[in-house]
Amino acid sequence: MVTPVPSSSPSQTMADEAGGLCHVFIRDLILACSIGAHRHERDSAQRVRINMDLAVMETPRQLDDRLDNVFSYEHLADGARALAAAGHINLVETFAQRLADLCLADHRVRRARIRVEKLDVYADAAAVGVEIERANPRTPG
Repeated sequence: MVTPVPSSSPSQTMADEAGGLCHVFIRDLILACSIGAHRHERDSAQRVRINMDLAVMETPRQLDDRLDNVFSYEHLADGARALAAAGHINLVETFAQRLADLCLADHRVRRARIRVEKLDVYADAAAVGVEIERANPRTPG
């Protein structure tokens, strides 16, 4: 179980040179997802928009322009797609937590801020959803 970070926490900075943190993110990933607590939402997939912002410990070694020397956002995108395709989810909060768990499974990730938005719920609203922030309990700060 991950512990929520209070919104007034000074550690909300995602990138921090002194702390050795970089900011890894995915913006506006649109996926089809079977999501919703209402019966009519089980009949067909809905569009969801996902944003993930991570504070990631930078590697102490040289980058050498090699993918294996950095935290890969490709892993996040593939994981989000797999979670969306895995079956029906009742709550956007559940989906957001699963995404946070995916992110925090890597020990280099210190914090994850996840936003999940359902795009087609109300004709007069661009989106509805939730944003959560979680800290990795296995790592300091």
